[in-house]
Amino acid sequence: MINKFLISPDSIVVVGGSNNLRKPGGRILQNMLLGGYAGRLYVVNPKDELVQGIRSYADMNGLPDVELAILAIAAQQCVDAVRILLEQKNTKAFIILSAGFSEDSEEGRLMEKEIVAMAEKAGACVIGPNCIGVITPAYNGVFTTPVPRLSAGGCDFASGSGATAVFIIESSLPKGLTFSSVFSVGNSAQTGIEDILEYWDNSYRHGISSPIKLLYIENIKEPDKLLHHASSLIRKGCHIAAIKAGTTEAGSRAASSHTGAMASADSAVEALFRKAGIVRCFGREELTTVASVFTHKPVKGKNIAIITHAGGPAVMLTDALSAGGLSIPRITGEHHEKMLGMMNPGASADNPVDLIATATPEQLGNVIEYADKHLQEIDSIMVIFGSNGMVDIQEIYELLHRKIRECTKPIFPILPSVTSTREELEYFMNLGNVNFPDEVVLGRALTKIFNTPYPAEEKIHADDVNLPVIRIIIEQAPNGYLEPGIIQQLLSAAGIPMVKEVVASNTRMLNKLAGEIGYPMALKVVGPVHKSDVGGVTLNIKSDAHLKAEFKRMTKIKGVHAVLMQKMLHGTELFIGASYEPRFGHVILCGLGGIFVEVLGDVSSGLAPLTFDEAQSMIRSLRVYRIIQGTRGKPGINEKKFTEIIVRLSTLLRYATEIKEMDLNPLIGNADEITVVDARIRIEK
Repeated sequence: MINKFLISPDSIVVVGGSNNLRKPGGRILQNMLLGGYAGRLYVVNPKDELVQGIRSYADMNGLPDVELAILAIAAQQCVDAVRILLEQKNTKAFIILSAGFSEDSEEGRLMEKEIVAMAEKAGACVIGPNCIGVITPAYNGVFTTPVPRLSAGGCDFASGSGATAVFIIESSLPKGLTFSSVFSVGNSAQTGIEDILEYWDNSYRHGISSPIKLLYIENIKEPDKLLHHASSLIRKGCHIAAIKAGTTEAGSRAASSHTGAMASADSAVEALFRKAGIVRCFGREELTTVASVFTHKPVKGKNIAIITHAGGPAVMLTDALSAGGLSIPRITGEHHEKMLGMMNPGASADNPVDLIATATPEQLGNVIEYADKHLQEIDSIMVIFGSNGMVDIQEIYELLHRKIRECTKPIFPILPSVTSTREELEYFMNLGNVNFPDEVVLGRALTKIFNTPYPAEEKIHADDVNLPVIRIIIEQAPNGYLEPGIIQQLLSAAGIPMVKEVVASNTRMLNKLAGEIGYPMALKVVGPVHKSDVGGVTLNIKSDAHLKAEFKRMTKIKGVHAVLMQKMLHGTELFIGASYEPRFGHVILCGLGGIFVEVLGDVSSGLAPLTFDEAQSMIRSLRVYRIIQGTRGKPGINEKKFTEIIVRLSTLLRYATEIKEMDLNPLIGNADEITVVDARIRIEK
């Protein structure tokens, strides 16, 4: 619960403030003094009457009323301190730096719980414990260094780890990236990342609030809350990038389905971020590079011009951009000749445009201006320029500063000479620019942004999905794996087409039902979970004799109590699966089916319920999407119907949370239709 007393307090007390700058209470007091906090500042320290020039109180009883308290004392002392400040000093916000709470012991967890209960009863906000603090435009409330330079156009940043927050700030400084606020939430006893997002969302004012939000997340306690406020902020015009740490699973997951084996906490996070429109990053450099891209004009298309005086970096940048689906179109014809005429002999205007080492600032400016005004197919420009001793590099940096502001297309400066031109580069960044010292990191960051979808609409598509019937089937079904007949009923209620199939448990039924199905047919065992592993699948049965022989063989397999007879279908094998993840809901996966789902491991994930745009984005993000489209003379599948089935399945799962695992594998798809051939559904009530 963020309040104004945390953001802009008129008075602050540092309980445990110290003259020792190697202690958190000493350093945080110094940072606030150096930052020019304009309100009333108090210190509680029983040993010193004057702490860093500030009057110190021996205990809290002598304090006047104070709006924000920063606690830098032992964990065991914090409960009493919070009680006194709440009851006697009308304190409404707390930053608890102290460690030794829930991260340490059960006793610490109980103390943490008691503090939160007292604070919530009084309507107060608690940040921490076990955090580095908070920075707002009003005060530098952290005990770490460096303290980043704040600016209205900087990034709002929230972190679940104090140390990682410091390292992310360290990563940002050489790029010229600035901040608008920093929140370190520590144990998130009361206030977590989701609450910070809620505050940013509710207080957002276009043109005034920072449009860039960065997150380092260790625990997602309320996925729905994170999804709602992140999506809302992005729809208001914000950009959000985040790292989610701790997504690998310790130990093995006992999974009885393809989906269970592949779905994980990580796929749930991936699906949540895609649904929200959050750019997912995996490291500090990537996060701060993505943030730096956000400070530029928006990239409106995939076509990029690279302008350089060094061939190697341009080749590496081209590779990074192309690998992420962006394009570096060749410049030809009249444009090629005109640009070539602006440069020295030996230069190239193909794209990358190589001005070569003898290029002058005037030539660079002319080429940038031409690309901006005349190359209509180009959406953004990247300029690689380092120091080679042949040009006044400050003149180059001043030129780039002007062009970044004058040109209509975004221009990304890649200035790798961070040591030899340190002073000139600092001047360039002090003008309000950011630098991308590594072209490959920039290329990968830009492709991540380009491939992150816009937030999904908050809508459930339930047209022609019979929700009442689905609920009746689920309520009447037993726990465990469902029988084929129940699966057919469930999929039928959701409007998901399934191949005609019948179950036979004896030869008399087998002979009767064979005529209904017709040849060729497939025969599968009923009973074992993994049919193929026990030899329980036979395809292309074309005669009565073959059918009877396979039936006889299959009924001898351990655990088999019947066989499933299906009409054979032909087309591309596809896969859709779902797994229920606590707090997140159902994670839905799709990809190629049959053995390819495990061999290739190429699946994309989404979080139920899905919209048609989300499902389509999942399909098109697959590496094997060209196969789905059709390639090398082989026809593609009906992508629209594949999308529709994924959406229908997501609606079914949204109203049937008792389903814990589901495999539709394979579905057989062609240009006309897509049909489920095999399905496995496990229920836990």
